[in-house]
Amino acid sequence: MSRHSAKTAGRSAKTASARDKKATKTDRAKTKKSAASTRRPLRKAARPAPSSKPKKPVAPIATPEPAPEMLRAPSPPMQPAVSPEPVRAHRYGVGEIVYYTSPSFGRTAASGNYTVVKLLPSDGDDYQYRIKSNGEAFERVAKESQLDKG
Repeated sequence: MSRHSAKTAGRSAKTASARDKKATKTDRAKTKKSAASTRRPLRKAARPAPSSKPKKPVAPIATPEPAPEMLRAPSPPMQPAVSPEPVRAHRYGVGEIVYYTSPSFGRTAASGNYTVVKLLPSDGDDYQYRIKSNGEAFERVAKESQLDKG
C-alpha cells in the first residue's frame, strides 16, 4: 500500500467509528425517553426503626442573666457661659408705628410711617423688623438702624 492510500484508509475507519458512536448515542437517548415515561415516582427513603436505646436527656438552654443596672456618675461641673455683651431686646414692638428712612444706596423706598408687623432675628449687629405701609400692598424688611420712633 502506498502512503496515500494508508492515510485514506485510516480516515475512513475513523469516520466509520464516529458514525457508530453517534448511532448508539441516539439509540440510548430514545430508550431513556421511553423509560422515563413508564417510570414510577421515587419514594422517600424509609426511616430506620427507632432503637431501643434510651435517649440522652437534652440540657435546657441557659438564658443569659439580665445586665446589671447602669451606674451613672455625675457629670463634671461646668462653668456658665459668659456672654461678652448683655443680651438686648428689640427696641420696637409689634403694632408700633415707626418712621422708616430708606438707605441711600440701591433701591430707594418711600420713607414714611410704617407699622411693625413682625420681629425678626438679629442680622449680625442689628435686629430686623418686617414693616408695612398703608400705601403699599407688600411688606418690607428693615434694620433697626433704619427705623425711628414715629
